[in-house]
Order: sequence, then structure tokens, then C-alpha cells
Amino acid sequence: MAIERYNPKQAETRWQRVWDEARIYETDNGSSDPKYYVLEMFPYPSGRIHMGHVRNYAMGDVVARYKRAKGFNVLHPMGWDAFGMPAENAAIQNKVHPRDWTYANIDAMRKQLKSMGLSLDWSREFATCDVDYYKQQQALFLDFLKAGLIYRRNSKVNWDPVDMTVLANEQVIDGRGWRSGAPVEQRELTQWFFRISDYAEDLLASLDELDQWPEKVRLMQKNWIGKSEGLSLRWEIAEPAEAGGATDIEVYTTRPDTLYGASFLAIAADHPLARELAAKDPAVAAFCDECRRTGTSVAALETAEKTGLKTAINVIHPLDPDWTVPVYIANFVLMDYGTGAIFGCPSGDQRDLDFARKYNLPVTPVVMPADADAASFVITDTAYVGDGVMINSRHLDGLTPDQAFDTVAEQLEARTLGDAPQAARKTNFRLRDWGLSRQRYWGAPIPVIHCDDCGAVPVPAKDLPVQLPDDVTLDKPGNPLDHHPTWKHVNCPSCGNAARRETDTMDTFVDSSWYFARFTAPRHDTPTDPSVASAWLPVDQYIGGIEHAILHLLYSRFFTRAMQKTGHVDLKEPFRGLFTQGMVVHETYRTDRGGKGEWVPPADVEIAEIDGVRQAKHAKTGEALVIGSIEKMSKSKKNVVDPDDIIDSYGADTARFFMLSDSPPDRDVIWTEAGVEGAHRFVQRVWRLLGEAAPELDAVEAQIGVSGKALEVSRIAHKTVKAVGEDIEKLAFNKAVARLYELVNTLAGPLTDVAAGKADPDLKAACKQAAGMLVQLIAPMMPHLAEECWKLLGNDGMVATIAWPDFDPSLVTDEQITLPVQINGKKRGELTIDRNADQAAVEKAVLTLDFVQTALGGNPPRKLIIVPQRIVNVVV
Repeated sequence: MAIERYNPKQAETRWQRVWDEARIYETDNGSSDPKYYVLEMFPYPSGRIHMGHVRNYAMGDVVARYKRAKGFNVLHPMGWDAFGMPAENAAIQNKVHPRDWTYANIDAMRKQLKSMGLSLDWSREFATCDVDYYKQQQALFLDFLKAGLIYRRNSKVNWDPVDMTVLANEQVIDGRGWRSGAPVEQRELTQWFFRISDYAEDLLASLDELDQWPEKVRLMQKNWIGKSEGLSLRWEIAEPAEAGGATDIEVYTTRPDTLYGASFLAIAADHPLARELAAKDPAVAAFCDECRRTGTSVAALETAEKTGLKTAINVIHPLDPDWTVPVYIANFVLMDYGTGAIFGCPSGDQRDLDFARKYNLPVTPVVMPADADAASFVITDTAYVGDGVMINSRHLDGLTPDQAFDTVAEQLEARTLGDAPQAARKTNFRLRDWGLSRQRYWGAPIPVIHCDDCGAVPVPAKDLPVQLPDDVTLDKPGNPLDHHPTWKHVNCPSCGNAARRETDTMDTFVDSSWYFARFTAPRHDTPTDPSVASAWLPVDQYIGGIEHAILHLLYSRFFTRAMQKTGHVDLKEPFRGLFTQGMVVHETYRTDRGGKGEWVPPADVEIAEIDGVRQAKHAKTGEALVIGSIEKMSKSKKNVVDPDDIIDSYGADTARFFMLSDSPPDRDVIWTEAGVEGAHRFVQRVWRLLGEAAPELDAVEAQIGVSGKALEVSRIAHKTVKAVGEDIEKLAFNKAVARLYELVNTLAGPLTDVAAGKADPDLKAACKQAAGMLVQLIAPMMPHLAEECWKLLGNDGMVATIAWPDFDPSLVTDEQITLPVQINGKKRGELTIDRNADQAAVEKAVLTLDFVQTALGGNPPRKLIIVPQRIVNVVV
């Protein structure tokens, strides 16, 4: 009989209410079931979810629902990464308090996420701007401070002279502040730091144990930590009087093998020697000030034009006392990296080559490819950075760079300069300590009080939280906490005299570096309940974007080690499994106005195919549009699709299913209207097939088919159960979806026969079981449809609480196998035969194969070797 079309709007709202009322997704910390913790990186409450959120959370939800069905006690929480500059900017623009803007956005996004039918434990929800959350973060700060994991020192920072605040490297654009547009300066400020560099070796070595992380992420972290084996080398100053009495300049190098290619030394503008020279020479001082206007990031240094100022100082080459090298002050050298001094070998480093060409310095090739000719090998516009052999290097000529490294190191380690060795082997790390101070209001206050007599005094734990004041002024430059009339004025906890609160707040990376631990006991009166946290952690499956592959993950790994040291958890790695999903991309459209057209959102575009060519026009004006490239969805190019529109039109299950089906989850998914419509047709097809057959299956007992078509139905259903489970375990969601399409295609005919009353009892029983399995298999991906179909088939309870179906091993093994057939040890073909065929049957079948008969030429084989169910070798 005909059945009404599936109405997702009604069904999805109803089942979400049922799940909420039953509280089936709230996790019991006391359960004896094996644990499984699945977590998607929590969102920033911008006010709207986007299709990237839909994809990210749909993936995590499939895993959570599947693991529950497999008998695990699943923790699948949600929270909000809520502090940061965007809220302050919005507050200024909209004349609203950052708190009000943030919580209004959270309310809106929570509603949107709930409309997706995610199996989240909302009882554990928190935002990082909740006073209770940052109170516990302040408690962690005090514990870390006591353990020596936090310290305070002067540091070079990006300073916006208009907004009067420190900027993160990412907030410096083309040397200017991202908000004010003012040229950024480098300033020294007193900042708080985490001693993450103390853990550099451990953070690096432990990456090898994270075998459930993408290799590309581990490589990115290894490069960021940047371990290098090199030489700490002192270059003697030829004229100490020119250097204010300094006798040498220390350089750290990983390439002492290239010393014979040295043509200059370069020091940072803040090197003690540069400061000495600047104090005496206004020109040097002016150049150093100009260098300080370059951003502090590696990216800023790489993209800035390389400039230098030659000093009056020369240094003596460590391998030749008659050779001196000039010393420059250069804008691409920073005190925070190495020793604040480098030696330049232009032939082997592109940056050094560019600098040498600019200032007419010598370029001597010292390494060439092993098969090159030393007499003709030259460096033109590109440095040679490959391996090879040494040339133009005197006693090193002919050695490999590695051999030359050891030779030079041994030679210089044996020499002294003054009272110490001239050189020493040294391991260096690129990783620097993590500066956590930010000069802004909307962040967690640092719990320290500054006293003129006692210094920096930690706020007593009993006085936490140090709470943000509500009455702040955000419309004038600088840190709102610093110019608040009363908030910062307190008495010193040690001596009772008048003192000042620390007005810097914490970097928002701090907020996201331990939230996964707080979820395990979010209402506990200390940062964690250590026994509970250690029972749940590490997170079994963490899901998020590749853009967080370095800092967030690295900081979280450090934070977990710090929490272990201070007794809050009993492990050091927070995430056992990591998955980085691809982006959601879409075509772009714009009006054709001589290259100055405006971007047009997909909702306002009509696509038609005319004479085999896709053409676009504006749905409202009829204007012809240019179809552009496929790019990441972005507001700037208006190629965004609103999840609310899709859910309203097609339902959440369709959106989820399409996001999971279109491409491997680690690759970008191209959003197309046709793809979404295809997913929706599948939803309706499943509903129609099961709905029309349901009356005939109502009183039938589900069983495995005995023979014929019924047995085939059971076989494909059980094989699909096995395969889909394996696919979800591998996060191969698109493969699982493809198998569901195949299963529905196979079941369509039998279910139609059932609906028409043409099925025998054996087929009905097999279809009843297969239909139930199908519903259970789609449940992690399309949970609302699954519940409706489960009810339609006359089952009790909810699919969300039903165990994952078992498969019969005898039904998932293919009856036939394919054996490779060799002739004299070389594969010449294959034999397909019953799996249980005995040796005589295999031998008979092999000898009938055309290529075997041709090889034998009418003669019997000299030998026939059969390895059961593995291989056959015919010796002729």
C-alpha cells in the first residue's frame, strides 16, 4: 500500500524531545561499562553554526552513537570557547557588553546544534567565560606557579601604539595592527610565561607513541618543536675596542660544515652588542628602531624585506686566523631565537643569499651535488640546500656534509678562546616558552597581586575567583582593566599594604588547553576530580580542523603534563586518537561587471544547463552570473549555505547524511544542491520501502533466510552489518554510506515483493531481520529517520538504546575464493573455486585453465604445489 512521504520537520522535533525527556545521552561516571570518550573541538560562539560545524559534529555523533550501541559508556559533551577579542570588538561595534553578546550567541548556537539531533550530554555544558570555569583555571595557574611551571620576564611583543595592546602574530597584517591599521612596534613588556620549553624533548619523543594521529599532524608538531643538533660556536672579535670591550660573539649553527662559505655575521637589533653600538651612534639606533617595527612571528620575518646595517666590527674566522668576516645588524634575526646571532653562508641558504646579493658580499659554493663538477659549479639566484660533497673547503673537500660536520666540531671543540672551549655540541629547540599575558578585558584574569614591597604575590586560593568587573569602558584605547577606576586596587595578601591586581588576562589558548579534562567532572569544586579525570582520559577520539594541528594540540599536550605534575590527572597525553576533517567548499558566484562584480550567495542563484554548458543567473533579478572557483565557504565571498535553511527544507538527517557520504572525511566536501537532493531522495526511499512492507512484516518473526532469495537477503544484510561497523571504526563514513546504498538497492526488490504479498514465509522472515538491521545501521547517521522506521516496523523502545546488531560469521564469508596460479614461480593467472574444494578438485580445475594447458603443451606437470586457500604453483 502507498505511504505518506516522510516529514522530517515533524519527526525530528518529536524525537529530539523524546531523547531529552528520557535523558538517554547523559553519561554516568559510575557506570561499569567500558568507557569511550569522543570529543569534537568546541566552537567559538560567533552566533551561527556553519556547514563545517555540521560536518564536524555529525562525524563525532556517528562515533558516539555507534560506540553506545556497542556497549560502551560514552562521554560526548559540548561547551563553548567563549573568551577573546572578537567579543570585545563586537561589544564596541554594537554597544553591548561582551558577556551579553557571548551568551546570546551561545543560546542561538545551542538551539541550532540541538536541531541536528546530536547525542550530546548537555548536562555537562559550560562556557570558558563562566565564572566557575575560569575560577578553576585560576586555581590551575596558582598550582602551576607553585610548581615552577610559570614565571614572569621581559619579552619582545607586537605592540599596537593606537590600541595600546599586545597583538598576537596573527593579528599583525602587513606590519600593521589588524584593527587600528597602525604600524606595529616591537616592545619589551613584562609578561607571564609557561615553561613549555622544559618539555620540548618529551613533547617531541612522545609523538612517536601517538600512532592514532595523522602523520601530517605529527610532522607539523615535530617541525614546530624543531629539535636540531648543532654547534655553539664563539667567533673572536678582531677589534674589541670597537665592540665596547666584548671579545667574542656566540653563534648557534646546525651547519658548521659550511663555515668556509661564511661571508657575514648578523646580529639582532636587541643583541647586547647592537644595544652597545646604538647607544653611541644615532644611525645605528634608528636602524634598530626600524627593525623593531617588524612583527615577531617567523612568517613576518620571512616575508619582510631583508635589510641590514654594517657595523665597524669584524670577527675572525674560526678556521683561519687570517680571515675576517664583517658583522651586520639585520632585521631577520631575533634575540628569541638561538643566541640572537647567525653566520651567513649564502651558497647554502636562500635568505643569506638574498642578503649577500643585496650588499655585494661574496658567495662561495661549499656543497655541490655528488655528480657535479667542482670547477664549473656556481650559485646564481638559488641557494643549493641539498646533500652532496664539500668543495672550496680546504681540508674538508670531498667529504659529505655529515662527515665535515664531525670533523669541524672535533677541531673546534679542542680549541679554547679565552678560558673556555671555542665550540661545543649543543641540542637546540625552536620551541619557545608560551607567553600567556594579554592586555584585554574579555579573558580570564591572572590571579596575581603586585605589591611594591612584596613583589608579585599569588592571590590566595580562598579568594578565588578573581572575577571580571561588569562596569568596564571599552571605547577608549588600552586595557579596560588597567584603566578601571577601582577593580585593580586591592590590598596585598602578604603585608596588607595598598597594591594592584594584575590587569593582564590569559591567552584564550589557555582556556582550550584543559577543557577536555573539565568535562569529566564539570561541577567539581576543584579543576578536576582526579580519579574521574584519569578514568575518562585520554580522549579516545578527538575531531577537529587541521588549522589547530600545532598550537592548540601542542599546548593541550603541555597542559596535561603540567596537570599531571600538579596532581590533577594521572597521564600526560590528552588525546589517544585524532582526526582532522576536511573543509566544506562551494562554488562561488558573482555578477559580471567588468571584473568588479559583487559576490552572490548560492541561495540567490539559479543554475541551468544550456547546450551542455552550466550557466547561472540571479534568481531575483535574472542577471547573468559568472560561476567561479570552488572555495572554502566564507562570508567574504558569500558562498555559504545556512544550515538552518537546509534543515528546514530537507531535515537534519539529510544534511548529516550528505556530509558523511560525499567524500573521504579527511578531504574537502563539495556542497552541491544536487548532492543534498540525492541524500533526501534516499531518506524518502528508505521510508517508502520499509513503510510499504511494514504491514506484511508486522506479525513475522525475524530470522535468517534458509535458501534461495531469502538466504541472499540475509547474506547481504549480515555482510553489511560487519562492513559498516568496520568502516565506522576506521572513520570511513563515506564507505559506510556507500554500503548502505548497496544494501537498500539489494533489499528493494524483496521488500517490494513483500509489500505486494508475493513473498513466501522464508523471504518475509529474512526481510524482517534485514529491515531491522538496516534501521540500526542508519541510526548513527540518520537517527530521527531510524527511530521513525523502528517504530514503523512495530518494534518497542528506541533505536538509540538498542545494541548494535550481531552478524552470523557463516554468512559473511564468501563461498568462493580466488587463488593466484603460478607457472614455474611466476603468476600467470587466477582460479576461482569453492572455498571448501578439496585438493583433488583444485588440481582438476587448475589443469583445465587455458594458460596452464598452453604452458604444459600436452604434457603432464612435473609437479603441482597447492597451498590450501592461498596459491597454486604448476611446475612444467
